[in-house]
Amino acid sequence: MSHVPHELAEEFPESVDKIHDLKINDAHFARLFDDYHEINREVHRIETGIEGASDARHEELRKKRMILKDELYAMISKK
Repeated sequence: MSHVPHELAEEFPESVDKIHDLKINDAHFARLFDDYHEINREVHRIETGIEGASDARHEELRKKRMILKDELYAMISKK
């Protein structure tokens, strides 16, 4: 298990400019981005031992992060 945060700019380095543009111009994307960032940070805190959580909670957060990441990627990939 990786203890590296999964920041969107690192996950999709080729789309950094598009991510920035969407954050500024698309309120729905910005809200999803903020949700992703919040959950991603919580997962990172759990994985590094800063914050405790049950295995079920950890798995639930990882699934939510994956769903958000998929939705964000779909928006990033649109032309």
